[in-house]
Amino acid sequence: MKTAAIIGGGVIGGGWAARFLLNGWDVRVFDPDPEAARKIGEVLDNARRSLPGLSDMPLPPEGTLTFHEDMADAVRDAAWIQESVPERLDLKLRVYKSLQEACDPDAIIGSSTSGFKPSELQDGALRPEQIMVTHPFNPVYLLPLIELVPTDKNPPEMVSKAKDVLTSVGFFPLHVKKEIDAHIADRFLEAVWREALWLVKDGIATTEEIDEAIRMGFGIRWAQMGLFETYRVAGGEAGMRHFMAQFGPALKWPWTKLMDVPEFTDELVDMIADQSDAQSGMHSIRELERIRDNNLVGMMRALKTQNYGAGAVLNQHDAAMKSGALPTLDQADLSQPILTLSRAVPLDWTDYNGHMNEAKYLEAFAAATDRFMEIIGCDMEYITSGGSYFTAENHIRYLDETHAGARIEVRTQMLLGQGKKLHVFHSMYEGDKLLATGESFLLHVDLETRRPSAPSDQIEDAMARITQAQADLPYPEGAGAAIRKPV
Repeated sequence: MKTAAIIGGGVIGGGWAARFLLNGWDVRVFDPDPEAARKIGEVLDNARRSLPGLSDMPLPPEGTLTFHEDMADAVRDAAWIQESVPERLDLKLRVYKSLQEACDPDAIIGSSTSGFKPSELQDGALRPEQIMVTHPFNPVYLLPLIELVPTDKNPPEMVSKAKDVLTSVGFFPLHVKKEIDAHIADRFLEAVWREALWLVKDGIATTEEIDEAIRMGFGIRWAQMGLFETYRVAGGEAGMRHFMAQFGPALKWPWTKLMDVPEFTDELVDMIADQSDAQSGMHSIRELERIRDNNLVGMMRALKTQNYGAGAVLNQHDAAMKSGALPTLDQADLSQPILTLSRAVPLDWTDYNGHMNEAKYLEAFAAATDRFMEIIGCDMEYITSGGSYFTAENHIRYLDETHAGARIEVRTQMLLGQGKKLHVFHSMYEGDKLLATGESFLLHVDLETRRPSAPSDQIEDAMARITQAQADLPYPEGAGAAIRKPV
């Protein structure tokens, strides 16, 4: 079993412990804080809840976590040692001196430092070739970036070994080949942070307005395409060179407090344009736009499920459009199957075959069921009061394919609505084309006991109205069907 030693068990150290532990490593922690076990335990609770969901494969069996009062005991025989003590150079150097007297000479010693250069950390070390910067981002157990910063004292095979270990536990090691204070990412963060402080101090914006400016716009773009590729797309068909020619002069304008900028020479333009071509030139601008749009739709739809950031804006917009988009009980023609869903097929509903994924048909039919529940009176207010419907059985027939951007509708016929039983039959259309049918049987449940129960009189009355109105409808083709046993 591989062993990692974590020196310092704060938020960052706890994140490292979780990352290694949940990827099958044994983890030893040294931290003199008497609350270290509790704090790391709470970080682990969050990691166990979230990290496994990132993977479509099962994680290896969890390693063993132990806490040690002696640092030498914690690092002995460890293959990876991660230092995450407070940002004091004198403290870090004392820690390295103590742990190098006890650790395996072949172990990698990584530092979580956000600012110190590796040459500073190696100064006076017993074995400087062991020590390098491995700077993570919080939460360490979820975000993939690690800034791996060695010096010429670190042998290439040691750097390669570090990359392999980091990659094996799901990180993206970004090899920073020239050391600099604060590495790469934190220099961006620091620039944005300084400008934000000036905007607040000068009364231009509040902290909330600044956060909204980031998370509603460029923050989402940067998350999936970075800085230079985003600007390459902004340059249109002419690409990065056109973007720089158009916006380069703005660097001399007093837009920000950060006015120490490099001279915008032809040499700099050529360097950036050439690097951008190497980075993204295999895609046309139209292809990059589609990649960007696919990513943005997927990310913002994920935010919708949490009702957070840009996702909350989308939910508010949906709520505004919902009024009048689908009929209520009194508005619907109850003698016909009731319109319960009308929407476009989103980009992230398609699969490797280029059409709507089979699971998304169920998602659409589930949304139609939810709308039918609202129509009969089982809305969120009713559910909050303690009653709801649970689905007991589903059956879907896939009759035709549909694609991203297609407008689909679902119409719902109630086959049974009496007492605690609800049986509905959904038909999905793209125009006049029948795409699929979905049949669902549900039971009304008391949410306190989690057992079947009778619905409210209001729901019973609504179901009775629909039953009477739809009495003359023929039993739909495919209702009650099942997969036949092969002959």
